[in-house]
Amino acid sequence: MTEPLLTIILIEDEKHIRRFVRASLEREGMRVVEAGTGREGLSTAAVSRPDLVIVDLGLPDIDGVEVIRVLRDWSAVPAIVLSARSKEEDKVAALNAGADDYITKPFGAAELTARIRALLRRQSCSGTNGMSKIAFGDVLVDFDARVVERDGHTIHLTPIEYRLLVALARHAGCVPTQRQLLQEVWGPAHAENAHYLRIYMGHLRHKLERDPAQPVHIVTETGVGYRLVGVR
Repeated sequence: MTEPLLTIILIEDEKHIRRFVRASLEREGMRVVEAGTGREGLSTAAVSRPDLVIVDLGLPDIDGVEVIRVLRDWSAVPAIVLSARSKEEDKVAALNAGADDYITKPFGAAELTARIRALLRRQSCSGTNGMSKIAFGDVLVDFDARVVERDGHTIHLTPIEYRLLVALARHAGCVPTQRQLLQEVWGPAHAENAHYLRIYMGHLRHKLERDPAQPVHIVTETGVGYRLVGVR
């Protein structure tokens, strides 16, 4: 049986970039749905059930960061930013909004394709070392069902947040280094991007800790890494 094509939504206002990306990804057997504005992209994502979304930041109607933020209100679909903005604050803003990766223009077709496949591969291969469920504090994680609850209420995690929680659980009782977590969650190409880790640890603490400013379960080990405490 032929595997279904991966569906990618490309939200980009520059036609020549859309043509380049579409041609590049279709050669790799992917289906690309184009949108020239943020609103069009969000509407398309709502009905197309894409495997991944690519978003430019400089859109004519809505900034790409806001597009990602709105998308994250109702979807955990992996999202990659494609932008000419190369400043760290732009990357941090996009990651804070819920982007999973950030590619700076100009870029090559091979890099884009590799980033897409790596992101989707990590999403589908978040191994838990045979663990079925864990609990810490008032949080319950069911790895088989991919469900996270706190005080009996389901907590929505993005794909990156979930993979980061899985990595912490895999090393429960130990202190994985920042580099180790970056490689496991984002891949070797991001082993030096410590700001990715700080941002997403903040996201996890905000969702899973009673007081994110004084975490008791997702703990920083200064100069080393992070530790998940109180797992049972």
